[in-house]
Amino acid sequence: MHRTSHPSSISRRRLLTGTAAVAAAGTFAGALAAPSAASAAVDGYGLRIVDRNENGGRLQYYRFDTAAIGWDPGVNVLLPDGYHTSGKRYPVLYLLHGGNSDFRAFHMHENIVGLTAGREIIVVMPDAATGWYSNPVSSNVGPRNWETFHIAQLLPWIDANFRTFAEYDGRAVAGFSMGGFGALKYAAKYYGHFCSVSSHSGPASLRRNFGLVVHWANASSAAVELGGGTVYGAPLWDEARVTADNPFQRIPSYRNKRVFLVAGTSPDPIDWFDTVNETEVLHGQREFRAALGQAGIPHEWHEAPGGHKFRHDMFVRDLDGMLARLRRAG
Repeated sequence: MHRTSHPSSISRRRLLTGTAAVAAAGTFAGALAAPSAASAAVDGYGLRIVDRNENGGRLQYYRFDTAAIGWDPGVNVLLPDGYHTSGKRYPVLYLLHGGNSDFRAFHMHENIVGLTAGREIIVVMPDAATGWYSNPVSSNVGPRNWETFHIAQLLPWIDANFRTFAEYDGRAVAGFSMGGFGALKYAAKYYGHFCSVSSHSGPASLRRNFGLVVHWANASSAAVELGGGTVYGAPLWDEARVTADNPFQRIPSYRNKRVFLVAGTSPDPIDWFDTVNETEVLHGQREFRAALGQAGIPHEWHEAPGGHKFRHDMFVRDLDGMLARLRRAG
């Protein structure tokens, strides 16, 4: 089922990959190419390139040293066909991976190169580990400030080093699972950065069902990313931070944006991870859609058969809509 609301592949459990199991257990504890124009020294955005592969093809790879993260996160930048000779500027899609994954997910598992062939858009795919696209309340393993890395450092670095439109109408953000939440969060919290936002099987409501998604985020980040620290605080939450990050509580921030939502309707009945993940996603997105509709905010939504997976057909449809909304290359 699909609908555009106006006013009046491969299944991988990425929302929390392993998150539901962690939550149930209650696990908490107190070859390089020659350099290009991108500087190898720490630049004005607090980044220093420590590894790269700019092989002249579409897919570029970078790894950065940054004080925001206690290890060196990677980023894939997928350029459009003809980028090196066209002289054009292009819109940018920030494409965010799911939990317990990394910046290679869309390239290695989802054929992002093929899905975007012939499309005039730059796709930026950054590391986020299982950090929920957030600066955590606590970390026992050093800095894991993913929100700072993505928004304050990487975004301006991309605009400074590639031919982009450094403006609202020049950027979209989308993601799968945990990354779908990150896309909704970033689009609302940084309103002037992105004119289009898409969530593919990503949660849209943190507080519903007794705050299940907050518990998931805390449990998965504690076990996988933060050495017992948490994104939102435990046992007591940082309530102001939850509210600031919660798409359902930021409805007015989606005005004048293109909004695209996908959720599965038939999780695997014998796969507990899939059932918990996508059932929560589906009901949270329905509540979010209802709130958007009540506020008179147009949005496109799809409920598709199957469970928690990245649907290539939905991404292609989404990409068409993004390109129609974004500033055209030129």
